[in-house]
Amino acid sequence: MTALRKTTVALTPNATPFAIRAERASDVAAREALLDACFGDNRHMRACQRLRDGRAPAEGLSLSAVSKGRLVGTLRLWHVSAGGIPALMLGPLAVEASSRQFGVGAALMDHALAAAKARGHRAVVLLGDAPYYARFGFSAAKTGELSLPGAFERNRLLGLEFCEGALDGACGMIVPTGARLPQTKAVRARKAKTLLLPRVA
Repeated sequence: MTALRKTTVALTPNATPFAIRAERASDVAAREALLDACFGDNRHMRACQRLRDGRAPAEGLSLSAVSKGRLVGTLRLWHVSAGGIPALMLGPLAVEASSRQFGVGAALMDHALAAAKARGHRAVVLLGDAPYYARFGFSAAKTGELSLPGAFERNRLLGLEFCEGALDGACGMIVPTGARLPQTKAVRARKAKTLLLPRVA
């Protein structure tokens, strides 16, 4: 088990203050536009997206970073079974390019992990860059026998235990277990992605 890291944000005279809060319904369009800008038009085809499609995120674990009334960062966690072991899947984490130097991503991570632990969750998995996520306690030490639905890079599948041994013996496919969205809501979300949101080249 790895202790949670506390973020220290160094404020400079040019730093833009930001706040981390629970995601609101009014954030949805800005969140989707930010994700498009950060991950491109093919983000809906990625392996982890298959775990999120048609599912609701874990309760209380959808966060927004806001600066001067504008969304500059987003992070959500989702219920999954990691080879039969209850866990959360973290992602996507996205921060507006001009805000990355101010520690927005680290602040979102710290808030999300602290909230997940406080709610009694035992482990989190994610697909991401090991050098970045290692600072928060993530590693590939116990994810080597886990798989995702679709192609993925093995060394990017990482895990974090809040309770020692929570991922012991994790083996098999990671599958979604979160509550399903009502069909009408899922359809509206797909339409928003394809019709309403600006695309960034």
